[in-house]
Amino acid sequence: MLELKVNGATHQVDVAEDTPLLWVLRDHLQLTGTKYGCGESLCGACVVHLDGQPSRACTTPAVAATGREITTIEGLSEKGDHPVQKAWIELDAPQCGYCQSGQIMSAVALLNRNPKPTDADIDNAMNGVICRCGAYNRIRAAIHRAAESMEG
Repeated sequence: MLELKVNGATHQVDVAEDTPLLWVLRDHLQLTGTKYGCGESLCGACVVHLDGQPSRACTTPAVAATGREITTIEGLSEKGDHPVQKAWIELDAPQCGYCQSGQIMSAVALLNRNPKPTDADIDNAMNGVICRCGAYNRIRAAIHRAAESMEG
């Protein structure tokens, strides 16, 4: 039995220690916003925050998340009104939307550590979060918009 703190709530889950955090979130806690893409930490669809840092849930063993604060896309804001989420909607950043929870979680982590990122900062931080639709320009614009709204 593992104890995990997810989005501010403590959960007891009966899983093997090496179960990927992604499957604990999706299958045991019914938090399906975090997506499965590749299962090898290559695409970024599964990004969550562990103690505020972006982490690939598909290859993070559940035991490695014990004693840490796990934040999923569902935990960013109760009403979906985090500045990054709002910017995503305002600029119509997603196309199919599949990668967007990983994109948003990566963008939030970037803005938490660098509130005024350059294009190069954004490209570096978002590298490896793959958007098969190619919405990278809209994603970059949304990150800039979120940075501006968080500044004011």
